[in-house]
Amino acid sequence: MRWAQMAFVGNDPGRYDPGFWLDYFKRVQAQGVCLSAGGCMAFYPTQVPGHYRSPFMGQTDPFGELLAGCHEMGMVALARTDPHACHDSVAQAHPDWIACDADGRPRRHWSHPDYWVTCTLGPYSFDFMSRVTEEIVNRYPVEGIFCNRWAGSGPCYCESCRALFKERSGRDLPRQGDPTAHWVEYSAWRQRRLMDLWQLWEQRIMAIEPDARLVPNIGGGPLSELDMEACGRRAVMMVADRQGRHGQMPLWALGRNAKEYRAVLGNKPAVGLVSVGLEQQWRWKDSVQSEAELRLWMLDGIAQGLRPWFVKFSGIVRDPRWLDPVERVFRWHAAHEPYLRHEANLARIGLVYSQQSARCAADAEARARIGDAVAGAYQALLEERFCFDMVHDRLLDADSLERYKLLVLPDITALSDAQCEQIVAFVERGGSVVATFETSRFDERGGRREQLGLGDLFGVSIAGEVEGPMRNAYLELSAPHPVLSGLEAAPRIIHGVHRLPVAPRVDFPSPVKRVASYPDLPMEEVYPRGEAGSERELYLREAPAGAGSGRVAYFNWDIDRTFHEVQAPDHGRLLANTVRWALDERPIVEVEGQGLLDLAVWRQRDSMTCHLVNLTNPMSMRGPCRELIQSPPQRIRLHVPPGRPVKGVRCLVSGDEIAWAWDGEFIETTIEAILDHEVIAVDLD
Repeated sequence: MRWAQMAFVGNDPGRYDPGFWLDYFKRVQAQGVCLSAGGCMAFYPTQVPGHYRSPFMGQTDPFGELLAGCHEMGMVALARTDPHACHDSVAQAHPDWIACDADGRPRRHWSHPDYWVTCTLGPYSFDFMSRVTEEIVNRYPVEGIFCNRWAGSGPCYCESCRALFKERSGRDLPRQGDPTAHWVEYSAWRQRRLMDLWQLWEQRIMAIEPDARLVPNIGGGPLSELDMEACGRRAVMMVADRQGRHGQMPLWALGRNAKEYRAVLGNKPAVGLVSVGLEQQWRWKDSVQSEAELRLWMLDGIAQGLRPWFVKFSGIVRDPRWLDPVERVFRWHAAHEPYLRHEANLARIGLVYSQQSARCAADAEARARIGDAVAGAYQALLEERFCFDMVHDRLLDADSLERYKLLVLPDITALSDAQCEQIVAFVERGGSVVATFETSRFDERGGRREQLGLGDLFGVSIAGEVEGPMRNAYLELSAPHPVLSGLEAAPRIIHGVHRLPVAPRVDFPSPVKRVASYPDLPMEEVYPRGEAGSERELYLREAPAGAGSGRVAYFNWDIDRTFHEVQAPDHGRLLANTVRWALDERPIVEVEGQGLLDLAVWRQRDSMTCHLVNLTNPMSMRGPCRELIQSPPQRIRLHVPPGRPVKGVRCLVSGDEIAWAWDGEFIETTIEAILDHEVIAVDLD
């Protein structure tokens, strides 16, 4: 449930204090540990030829020494390997292990001139790293291997990769990003090769220790190069390596990663790997994050179901300011562990993300638009305090969607006929759908359809080519409708940036209509032309009573992507209102009060919990946070599933006694203040 990682650096042997780390692991009540063992540098007395040792190690065994101490404390231990690079001396002896660029030139490591980038798909990984893995598991009683950067550092054009791909496909390797090349075929081949590598290493591990496993480090999300659904099926546990924020990353990014991992893992463990240092592109690996940033980052991951894992690079603590914040979070986690052993997330809304759409995108700009659409929809749902999960587009079958009432499809461009049929069947079973822009415009291989694959469900036909980028375009809000709640005083709002012209096939209510673009310069020409409000820009369908179908809402424009870019509150409100209309039921939890909160509701064996993470902070969209800012009172109405009488309600963070009322269906209570995190625990009979 709680993990610690100490990542050795080359000169740690003989300098770091193992007793300090063993004492700290005990204080934070860590149950698992990850310790650097080998790969690009060995921290044990390896006998594998070509396995470069730490030059400071001498006759010592820093990995084995710390491992023994952790096992004495009853901790589960993973040995960390990293095969992404090798020392210059190794490269000179084995030039066939080195990755090459598209022109066939060996790739020098981008950060250290004495290292070279290795090829992950050839003999270095399949032969050399297999021997390293076997040696570690043979010599040490580890419970598994955690392999970092195992999937490579971009496309490789070495002789091995060229020959292997030619043998498989009969083609030459395509250049990265070439939209006319067979890039989808290459990506599929690379994916199969990585899955073969995963299987090989795990077989070698289990042949020595049947209960041990490989835990490969895997990135997640719509733009990940690894097939998350395939990884979720194979993995016994996955680690969300989102160590910290950089650039314009929002404060809820680790919580989002938790949902992306759980979408493919189900109830298997997902762990959130957090660095105690800053994670900017300049990589200050010996730095320390602010306490506010570190706490909020970790707590949002915990709230969304991740088990905490901290990593410290180097055994020397040059700045101790991170020690107390991590210890407080871990000790709180340990004290309330029964309430964090979740059996199910109770969200009724699923936000779909599609790696398939990203792989089929024509270029990097199109890929970015797909990612931005998901990000915009995610933020709109979070700001409106919906409890929601993420759904992988390869898991749209009836069993996977059984617990959801509503699916949100943020510009899911590439869907197969079978996937479209699964979504239609979901609606026929009583589910609802909110979709945007070019959802289902392409098939699973990127082939363009004449009409939307879900056109019958949306009730529209394509009536032209995509328009945009549009300048100075607007929407007219006219007819009273629940999707316009809070926008009653606005006769019109801004439009998006791109739209797909469509024509209705059936009669629709028309609360949102188009005002065509008109010039934005010179100023004398800034006025609308033609008749306003002649084209609908939101298509709402509600099945007749008793028909057994859900509600369907379709935006034929990029409301989610534009919201991510422009951050216009009207877009967030309109999208959230449409989700609320389509959901057509009371949310699992309703929270009234000022501030930005991330919510999650979970069921455990004898309880249910509602997490409220207070993200109200001037640095919520770009870190790091400087301070924690206490929220005003929050009134909470929490739905309790039938059949389990409520025994008691309490706060797990503040420890405050709270007044509560239960009417047999809903619990009502008020939290006077939330500093960073609060958990309402409901004990069930």
